[in-house]
Amino acid sequence: MLYFLLSYDGVQGERILSKSEDVELEKQLKLLNKPAIKIVQTKYGDIYDCVDFYKQHAFDHPLLKDHNFHPKMKPTLSSIKKNSSDSTSSWSLTLWSKDGGCPFGTVPIKRITKDDILRQRHLPPPEDVTFDAQFDVNNNNSEPKERYTSGYKVAIARTPYDANNKFRGAGMVTNFYNPEVDGRQHTACRLKIQKGSEILQVGWRVDPTLYGDSKTRLFIHTQVDKTHCFNTLCSGFVHVNTEIPLDMSLMNSVAHRGGTTFEGRIYIEQDLDSGNWWLLLSDNYDQVGFWPQQIFTGLASFATNVEWGGVVYSPAGVPKPPMGSSYFPIGDNLYDAFCRSITVLNETGTVNQVDKVTIHIDNPNMYQAIFERLESDKESYLYVLYGGPGEKSQI
Repeated sequence: MLYFLLSYDGVQGERILSKSEDVELEKQLKLLNKPAIKIVQTKYGDIYDCVDFYKQHAFDHPLLKDHNFHPKMKPTLSSIKKNSSDSTSSWSLTLWSKDGGCPFGTVPIKRITKDDILRQRHLPPPEDVTFDAQFDVNNNNSEPKERYTSGYKVAIARTPYDANNKFRGAGMVTNFYNPEVDGRQHTACRLKIQKGSEILQVGWRVDPTLYGDSKTRLFIHTQVDKTHCFNTLCSGFVHVNTEIPLDMSLMNSVAHRGGTTFEGRIYIEQDLDSGNWWLLLSDNYDQVGFWPQQIFTGLASFATNVEWGGVVYSPAGVPKPPMGSSYFPIGDNLYDAFCRSITVLNETGTVNQVDKVTIHIDNPNMYQAIFERLESDKESYLYVLYGGPGEKSQI
């Protein structure tokens, strides 16, 4: 028998693995950890392997065996940038230590350990993919009802239900917080696009089970029918950016209520020529990577639903964790967690500012979400403000 001292969920304990289990873990590590051309480290201590573009885990997907992708790929996208009148802070590229990031032709992939794999076995199942059309056509003050997998709670804004919805992308500007979570709880803000049982998400999250720490980090989540995973833990997402890892720490960008707020722009947009869904960050629309059209059936054409806002999870019998700023929104972007300048791209790729949403709150006693116009730097924007479980009198 092999013994490993593990630390996850804030609790240490012995875990006994048989020899066959250890062999299986080694196989998984070999699949996930590709040979490194260079090893780099962030100022937070995270170790990343600079993996040859063509050897990344994405191409282990059976539908991508005969791909023709290359590291110089550039998407044919709509005129998002021309339609953006507001600006944000740039995503921080002061992430790396003195050695810098990865060289051209490689991509930064976080090194996975045995502890990571064992800890991530405790990740909960994803949220229910069911889309409740009847609930969605109600007005914003409708009585909330449980629609999600047990343990999840949301405070979100969603595009109103329409059987004719056809979206080629969506975006938002969001700020970042670091809510306190314990054990197997997690808390997140996400942009989510969906068609049927196929879902793409991007945003920030605090998730000790996924990451092994309580830092605020970037994340993506891919769900195709019954297959789902975060970041590069399963094949599919093709990474192209040498500087931005999918699970990068955002701790130097975390907002403090009433103080300076860092904002980051996030987009998922479909290349109208190839059908690939690209992840874009910052005002420069840095191209992080893409989900190839080949891995989808529903999203191979377009999305039908888009969401913006907060989601939390805790196991049964465990109190719900904080969301967003950890307080109810009060209508002040210096104090509230938010998604602003929310947009969708229509069937032709035209960018449309969203001015009508349906609000969903699973537990209004714990969490709140509101949609209203606020002034920011002499400009006026529509905001999705969300958070909890703090009281209203909180400044």
